[in-house]
Amino acid sequence: MIHTLTVRLALICSCLALVASLGWPPPARSETPEEKGLRIAREARERGKGFGNFTASQTMVLRNKQGQESKRQVRIKVLEAPGDGDKSLFVFDEPRDVKGTAFLIHAHKDKADDQWLYLPALKRVKRISSSNRSGSFMGSEFSYEDMGSSEVERFTYKYLRDEPCGDSTCTVVERFPLAKRSAYRRQVVWQDRDELRVRKVEYYDRKNAHLKTLTLAKYEKHLDRYWQAGELTMVNHLTGKSTVLSATDYKYRTKLNERDFTRTGLKRAR
Repeated sequence: MIHTLTVRLALICSCLALVASLGWPPPARSETPEEKGLRIAREARERGKGFGNFTASQTMVLRNKQGQESKRQVRIKVLEAPGDGDKSLFVFDEPRDVKGTAFLIHAHKDKADDQWLYLPALKRVKRISSSNRSGSFMGSEFSYEDMGSSEVERFTYKYLRDEPCGDSTCTVVERFPLAKRSAYRRQVVWQDRDELRVRKVEYYDRKNAHLKTLTLAKYEKHLDRYWQAGELTMVNHLTGKSTVLSATDYKYRTKLNERDFTRTGLKRAR
């Protein structure tokens, strides 16, 4: 028996030596929750690249705690900026008291977004500082921070679990803003596994209280590749208010250019 065991050990050692000599890789190490969360975020970003630009129309419905509504009509323009964050322009058409108001975002991967708001009544362009981005965007439940980018490099990540979500299975990933002035301590993101479309985001404030929930629905695919949510609903659990953004009339690869997304161009945004 001792002889047989010795022979077996010798054979095992020989096999290990052969594997090493052939340069075969060792067995793959399983991902940590942090590595998996980051990988999912990167994969989602890769799927969204290459769109060039697009325009769309939005209806913004603001509801108070009693269910009373007010509506706004908005046009959006987005320009892809390879190597950095995208550029976005929002122009308000209705009602009359906000007509001509324009909001410009220059997103960045490794620093805070640049944001400017043009107020036609004052004929002035106002820069939105980092310290003010927790404030309400045009009276809605979206903050200026929410309207900015969610660039991968601006967060750390932790994969939590997979779970059913509607007719799909979603990955659930926790992400933590790196910006010291972020209004949020953490966010929890649900994305369907097949297309990596965001289905829901929960926002937790600096005290780790569940402040808001964003739900995305009515997705449509454009150019046989790019998914856009037709409806975004942000609910504020503290105030009981909500805002619904309904988007239609997407047009891709139009004649937009850099001049449409400059600070000086805000005043002539149409």
